[in-house]
Amino acid sequence: MGSLGSSTDRLYDGISKSIDYHKQDLTEICALIHKNPELNYREFKAHDNICNLLHRLGYEVKRHSYGLETSFEVEFGEGGNLVVFNAEYDALPGLGHACGHNLIATSSIAAFLATAEAIENANVKGRVRLLGTPAEEGGGGKVRLIEAGAYQGVDACLMAHPTGRLFSEGTQAIDGITAAKSSARRHVKVTFNGQNAHAGMSPWHGKNALDAVVSSYVNISLLRQQLPPTVRVHGVIRQGGVEPNIIPDSTSLEYYLRDSSAENIHEVSEKIEACFEAGAVGTGCTVKCDWQSDTDYMELRPNMVISNQFTRHMQWFGRVYLGDAGQQPMGASTDMGNVTFCVPGIHPMFSIGTDDLAVQPHTPEFAAAAGTEAALMRALDCSKGLAATACDLLMEPGQLDKAWTEFQENVKPIGGRL
Repeated sequence: MGSLGSSTDRLYDGISKSIDYHKQDLTEICALIHKNPELNYREFKAHDNICNLLHRLGYEVKRHSYGLETSFEVEFGEGGNLVVFNAEYDALPGLGHACGHNLIATSSIAAFLATAEAIENANVKGRVRLLGTPAEEGGGGKVRLIEAGAYQGVDACLMAHPTGRLFSEGTQAIDGITAAKSSARRHVKVTFNGQNAHAGMSPWHGKNALDAVVSSYVNISLLRQQLPPTVRVHGVIRQGGVEPNIIPDSTSLEYYLRDSSAENIHEVSEKIEACFEAGAVGTGCTVKCDWQSDTDYMELRPNMVISNQFTRHMQWFGRVYLGDAGQQPMGASTDMGNVTFCVPGIHPMFSIGTDDLAVQPHTPEFAAAAGTEAALMRALDCSKGLAATACDLLMEPGQLDKAWTEFQENVKPIGGRL
């Protein structure tokens, strides 16, 4: 670790001691979330366990906040500016915590505790908030929280996300990427309606809604050759029919469309919808495309003023993070992107220390790795940088002014500093 002056060193030392002091509680809460994976808006155990921990530590907890049963809010401090940490804790169907949200929640809880204790010890005006944000995995929890006013009056929002092994320039292993970028995402549910018939006796009387699905799927696969490298189109069949000897009269699909920005993705949407319409025309069926605007995810817009501070802090804590790597957006999407269109924010990615390159999010192997002590230690190291960055923003208001100047110059906001 480096040395950056006595006051900064004391801040770092205080943050480290705070997280070390709470290490047993943090270890237990991480394990509880990991061992009890819960899906979108049903994270009841995670909600209760986190709230119980914070209540036991003496914080006033608002359970079921902003009209969401599994959201919560905890705030510490008075006056001044307000920095928020987002805590995610939902899991994936069939895969458990294969995206490591147990580590996200734990790192944000740790950062909140360390920041609260730091501003109390320094007698600084300012507030830090831990916001429980359910249903990131497709449910648009933060979209609902934005609509409910959860980010009004917020000056900055921070969180971090785990990932697999990372490299810079191909060969050098690194601990994380600060200014991580994500893709924007649209979500569509598609229903085809045709006509039942006996598949053996009189199939000519039917209109096969499953054939409409197959045709659409093939159309999209053929279209991929003409799509830009930043575009991702992927989906599943939700309903394909009832019995083999009945011509299916109703089928459904669910698709995600991704591109580098929300602005670009609408052109892709028109092409994909044409594939569904062609499937309907070719089979004599009707089609309905229901675009799920409440789960549309904006791309991440990392604030470089805040990002640069975080990278510098992580260097002191002995972790090598790339700052603005200028990388293409990762293929994944997050509703934290929507938050970065409301207030300045960052969403660094931290490696959980696995050696196997195949151990990446949304795999059973990553779910197992997310429950290890090595992954927890990486998350807690990251939380130290998050806490130090939050303290910068609260103790040096000029940093927030710079962050907001950048935000207003580079982002077309869907919210604002109210």
